[in-house]
Amino acid sequence: MNEQAPEAALSNLLAEDRTFPPSAEFAAAANLTADAYERAEADPEAWWAEQARRLSWSTPFTQVLDFSDAPHATWFADGKLNVAYNCADRHVEAGNGDKVAIHWEGEPGDARTITYSQLKDEVSKTANALLSLGLNAGDRVAIYLPMIPEAVFSMLACARLGLAHSVIFGGFSAEALRTRIADASARLVITSDGQYRRGSAVPLKAAVDDAVATEGSPVEHVLVVNRTGLDVAWTEKDIWWHDLVDEQSTEHVPEGFPAEQPLFILYTSGTTGKPKGILHTSGGYLTQVAFTHHAVFDLKPETDVFWCTADIGWVTGHSYNVYGPLANGATEVIYEGTPNTPDEGRHWEIIDKYGVTIYYTAPTLIRTFMKWGAEIPARYKLDSLRVLGSVGESINPEAWMWYRTHIGHDRCPIVDTWWQTETGAMMISPLPGVTATKPGSAMRALPGIAAQIVNDEGVPVGHGEGGYLVIAKPWPAMLRTIWGDDERYRDTYWSRFASHGYYFAGDGAKYDSDGALWLLGRVDDVMNVSGHRISTTEVESALVAHPSVAEAAVVGANDALTGQGIVAFVILRGDATARVADGGPAAGETLVAELRKHVATQIGPIARPRQIMIVPELPKTRSGKIMRRLLRDVAENRDLGDVTTLQDSAVMGLITSGLSTGKSDA
Repeated sequence: MNEQAPEAALSNLLAEDRTFPPSAEFAAAANLTADAYERAEADPEAWWAEQARRLSWSTPFTQVLDFSDAPHATWFADGKLNVAYNCADRHVEAGNGDKVAIHWEGEPGDARTITYSQLKDEVSKTANALLSLGLNAGDRVAIYLPMIPEAVFSMLACARLGLAHSVIFGGFSAEALRTRIADASARLVITSDGQYRRGSAVPLKAAVDDAVATEGSPVEHVLVVNRTGLDVAWTEKDIWWHDLVDEQSTEHVPEGFPAEQPLFILYTSGTTGKPKGILHTSGGYLTQVAFTHHAVFDLKPETDVFWCTADIGWVTGHSYNVYGPLANGATEVIYEGTPNTPDEGRHWEIIDKYGVTIYYTAPTLIRTFMKWGAEIPARYKLDSLRVLGSVGESINPEAWMWYRTHIGHDRCPIVDTWWQTETGAMMISPLPGVTATKPGSAMRALPGIAAQIVNDEGVPVGHGEGGYLVIAKPWPAMLRTIWGDDERYRDTYWSRFASHGYYFAGDGAKYDSDGALWLLGRVDDVMNVSGHRISTTEVESALVAHPSVAEAAVVGANDALTGQGIVAFVILRGDATARVADGGPAAGETLVAELRKHVATQIGPIARPRQIMIVPELPKTRSGKIMRRLLRDVAENRDLGDVTTLQDSAVMGLITSGLSTGKSDA
């Protein structure tokens, strides 16, 4: 985290005047109305108590918040609940056992429909299986599975028993597994023989075998789902899921656990240093994910079909693929595979097949859809959709408009959400029945959330100004600590504005002239050009606004004259790619000159890129975030170092081998 004081406030460069209010029909039926902000601000604890009572508590709470041991908070601490009961049993008891909980779609085309009664039974069987292995409340379980129903059963079975799960993304290496298993002292690993990726069955268990073979490994058992039929090595620790779980009773009586019972540890996949084990507990977390899922998506559980495209290995998958939707009794879609298998229309096919009404995905994927071309979604109806959501990184205004036009058919509100692994649940977002949205803006903090933008001294900034995004008051789903390293928790999140008691998110943000909030990316990614602190996000947005550009990544590289020079890497849309390929180097140089001029016109000469490189792909982590560190290394001709956290490590070879195309030093 950058602790250096900035030379000046973040420059506020881009302006966006387009607004899209909700339709009168949508607003009239919305779950939340404008008075929610006033009610929450008037009495935040009463507001959150009201949201918590949407859940079922075995022992009702009497205390809402205790922040006397700041920066450690407890929420609803004298209450007890069972998270899995809230996600399954209570819906069955309410007479909704036959309602579909999950439409599961496998990458090869196999599918399962799981009702709430079936979900309760499968979770109970899984819980009984874990009990038979000697696990006790408070133990940790590592889950290393693809997007299959057993992943949801495993997470909820852990929650049912008071076990803390640590879900590890199915693309991580054996070494990444080993460090996370060791840090959490996990007694059990749940995995599968393999997974389907881009049309092929690829091994998964082999990485677990390597990870648990280390002397002193805490793992006693490995529970294995037979997903692909691949041959796997077998040890005395291994047990087939179908041999153990399928033989268990569907009867299991859930126990109420304290609201502060650890629910999960989720490791952030930082590019450097030891991963941070973010600890979330039960009552406050479930309260906020259930509330935000209800409010931000305007969920109508009787009629909506919800689809969050995130993998369960990331926090979005935890909060809005498992706990939020199921706590609210929603019907949801879970898809195992990649968006271009067998072709680039797979997501739109799934939306039409299941009648998806709410679709929540990442800007990086939206920009990929842009690159593939609008003609692909145009082949599908998509008429069931009524709300679209965005999560992960800031969404460029033109990507937002493309999403609205080509996926939402100019009628679906878009909720652009900001939150983090650490916050547990959404913090900043429009309310679809209340907010007149602006393309690319997350708009304002949700009711009950005290987010604000401050300068280097911690003083709130005004309209038209930028600074640091902080959270001024505790919130229910906040992380409780970093597992096993409380000092790091204090230093990482609370030391920057310790005298104010602010949680510092690490992100820069700005208010526009109307007071709408815009995310400007990580403070570490801000560029200093001739004394101006310029956000990479704004320059990227200007580039994506050009009709030839699908995606852009911008970094600051050392420059003897200006301190830093702006270097941009751009992926072209399909038609522009063809034009440049057909026209040769001259066409690339012409387009680069046009893009540099375009940025200068959009946001001023100070932001004109020193250099633009046309590339086939960008380096992204497995959660879809662009690795700007690697791009800075390329721009400054440094060794790339470790690229193992990339989704595709070959992409850096593509970039470095193709730098002559579209390169401009003008």
